[in-house]
Amino acid sequence: MDWLFGNAAWVRHALNAWPPFWGAGINIETLSPDFRFCRVTLKSRWWNKNANRTQFGGSMFAMTDPIYPLMLMGHFKNRYYVWDKAGSINYIKPGKGMLVAEFTLTDAKLASIVAATERGDKHFPEFEVQVQDKGGELVAQVKRTLYVRARPEHRATE
Repeated sequence: MDWLFGNAAWVRHALNAWPPFWGAGINIETLSPDFRFCRVTLKSRWWNKNANRTQFGGSMFAMTDPIYPLMLMGHFKNRYYVWDKAGSINYIKPGKGMLVAEFTLTDAKLASIVAATERGDKHFPEFEVQVQDKGGELVAQVKRTLYVRARPEHRATE
């Protein structure tokens, strides 16, 4: 898996060409070389609008779907199993025009994941993402819960 996450620019380009993202108008604008920051945009297109002519809620949710798991996989390389476990979205106002979401992995969050999983325990870290319009107004709040567990060969022994 190191070959897959060895280069953040390659991962960004691959995700942008991935049909579910490309078709929905989702674009990874920025993915830092250390996988600790990501900026995602959602373009407004006629085919991803709802009956009210605003951004389709499913597209807003989809723009947040694989991001944190992929960031953790890129940062930790092959040392952990990482899965998206649960998610919820709270729509604040209709999304009009291009929407933006930013994702950050802090030192504290990474340290808590390492501490919670070093002996092989399952860990379910939670992340919150805000989806904003181009003017910076909050459109939706998304909560994501991940499943993280150290691979057997990377667990501390007693």
